[in-house]
Amino acid sequence: MHRRSLTLGGPDPFAVLRRAGARIAAASRPVHPETETALARRWTELPEQARTPAQLLGRHSAGCEGTHGVFPRCNLACTPCYHAREANQVPVDGPHTVAEVERQMAHLRSVRGPGQHAQLIGGEVTLLGPEYHAAALEAMERHGRKPMSMTHGDFDEDYLRALAIGPGGRPRFAKLRVAAHFDSLMLGRRGAGRPCSERELHGHRRAFVAMFERLRAEHGLAFDLAHNMTVTPRNLGQVAEVARVGSQSGFGTLSFQPAAYVGNPSRWREDFGAVSIDDVWARIEQGIGTRLPWAHLQMGDPRCNRSAYGVLAGGRWTALLRDDDERDLHVRDVFLQAFGGMDFDRRPRELALAIARVVAGRPAIVAVAVAWALRFAGRAGLRRLAFGRPHGLTLVVHAFIDAVTVRAAWEAMERGEVAGDPGVRAAQERLSACAYTMAHPGEDRLVPACVQHSVLDPAENRALRELLAQRTPHPSA
Repeated sequence: MHRRSLTLGGPDPFAVLRRAGARIAAASRPVHPETETALARRWTELPEQARTPAQLLGRHSAGCEGTHGVFPRCNLACTPCYHAREANQVPVDGPHTVAEVERQMAHLRSVRGPGQHAQLIGGEVTLLGPEYHAAALEAMERHGRKPMSMTHGDFDEDYLRALAIGPGGRPRFAKLRVAAHFDSLMLGRRGAGRPCSERELHGHRRAFVAMFERLRAEHGLAFDLAHNMTVTPRNLGQVAEVARVGSQSGFGTLSFQPAAYVGNPSRWREDFGAVSIDDVWARIEQGIGTRLPWAHLQMGDPRCNRSAYGVLAGGRWTALLRDDDERDLHVRDVFLQAFGGMDFDRRPRELALAIARVVAGRPAIVAVAVAWALRFAGRAGLRRLAFGRPHGLTLVVHAFIDAVTVRAAWEAMERGEVAGDPGVRAAQERLSACAYTMAHPGEDRLVPACVQHSVLDPAENRALRELLAQRTPHPSA
């Protein structure tokens, strides 16, 4: 009778508490169940040689994602450029972009779960009107992605403000992630139409970051910026300077890509094969001023990706983990076993509860974490960490595969064959361990980015050109 009287005037308070508890439990779950399933599936898909203790695919991440066929056009000319020659014949159409992003992200969400990083990439994203650009990012977030806009960085601050700040002067996004591509191989940038050196672009790099810093000061906008650079024999010797200057410019990631024979052949003007992933890595180390450990944490195939994760404090970069210290390798193993695919980019209260749930089940992890923290502080220096404005800085090299090799490898894989040619077989291994894929919902599959750009883009762009040419262009596309 007493319980019934409590509910006569409104909802059952016990049911309300149960629902609230269930919501808190779900929000604070360390790893989403769909993500767990996706990670397990990705691990089994990896070739045997990629399933190592260092491998992050299938254990911490399902991999990065990218859009395709959404806005192939670009208003700069780059030598080289991975876009097919048909890319600039495709009109920019905002409604098409948003609809296609919705479709691709829904598919990715269904097969890879939430919490994955996805790039809004095509040609030049800022050819979209800022409202359509924002709508595409919002669609990605609705499907549980962490979107990053890929741009050449040559746009006005008014555009950025219209993208980032919504009605009422409030930021549209909890965090705006943008990757800007700057290198001397790019032609047509305002104020640097035909740069002869990377040094000529340092001012543009700093000005790009400064736009975001002003928005943070004025509106509290949180941001994460990456810097991309294509490397050929022409600018290989300048990588060290770009790494040094870029590390001090406010970017959270510096990414370098040795050029591959992909895209428009009319823009292949050098011997790209003369630059290896080792060559680029050595120049980055020279610019950062220290050895960059990478063998202990691997995303996909080491012939494709190499990353070093660390903190820059007081002008000195320090690795979070060293690959030559058994104690740090133990930390890696404990972390991956305990946290797995946990998403750390969440609300502070939910994150604290998720960590608490992990620690409650594995209390020994506390001692491991404390010992690591003391070692890291000793390497970085307490004074630098306290007063040196520390921030995370990741150094990355992505090496793509030449288009002719990708085509041969993919065609054999589609037939279920293992290639006899060693080079093609190596490409098959790399594609099987690809860490960067694109969604094809109509075919219910994900495709490696190298396959997308080397094999599928030309025909896709031709079809898009015909489709979008028949539509009335939107005035703010």
